[in-house]
Amino acid sequence: MSRDRTYRAAVALGRAGMRALGIQVVGRGAEHVPTSGPVVLAATHVSYPDFVFVQDGARSSGRHVRFMTRHDVWHVPLVGRAMSAMRHVPVDREAPAGAYVVARRLLREGEAVCAFPEAGISYSYTVRSLMRGVASLARETGAPVVPVALWGSQRVYSVGVPDERGREPRPDLTRGRRVDVSFGPPLVVGPDEDLTAWTHRLGAALTAQLEELQRLPHHRPRPGEHAPWYPAHLGGHAPTRAEAAHLDVVPRAAVRPTWGPS
Repeated sequence: MSRDRTYRAAVALGRAGMRALGIQVVGRGAEHVPTSGPVVLAATHVSYPDFVFVQDGARSSGRHVRFMTRHDVWHVPLVGRAMSAMRHVPVDREAPAGAYVVARRLLREGEAVCAFPEAGISYSYTVRSLMRGVASLARETGAPVVPVALWGSQRVYSVGVPDERGREPRPDLTRGRRVDVSFGPPLVVGPDEDLTAWTHRLGAALTAQLEELQRLPHHRPRPGEHAPWYPAHLGGHAPTRAEAAHLDVVPRAAVRPTWGPS
């Protein structure tokens, strides 16, 4: 009960923040998120507050999603206590096995767990290398995987090419942003499925969903607009995947992309 109260309070705080900034979250395909039982949400990552928008986009499911999140968030005393109360999962990239065990236990208890398999935000705003953890969790627990794509949140607070002082972009508090969240049809990992091959399928599915959102008219740059927040292969000015290679910190164990732009 205490964790539900904490989560409800966090959701209320998040919605208050979105109202203050006039952010509109539009979810599509939320019916693909089961209202009960274990499920893995595998989400693209385009901004720091993506977890707020995934939870809001899935609100019609009635689920409190347990997010796999960078462990250093727990170093902030009050925040760390709240994260634990909401049963979110700290992920230490140097020792990810602990997070895997916790996420597996949550799934076996029938929870909804959201992972960001890119293990970081893509500077090129394309789906970058993916970790096999989602496939492994689904194969071991039998939980379906719902691919999730977001777009629009990168205009609020995201990564960007550092300036001459090495500083990345600050939050943009411009009012009236729209964030689209797309939930795709569930995918299943068979008991004998090859994790690498399945992860390539996931990368293709996430790319298709993300590019569908990126091509929506209200998300496209205006003619002549400098758009470092929009992918280069679609006409924006974000770094290309090759240009972003030295900025993206990708774990060595990740599956390299065969999806998206070359």
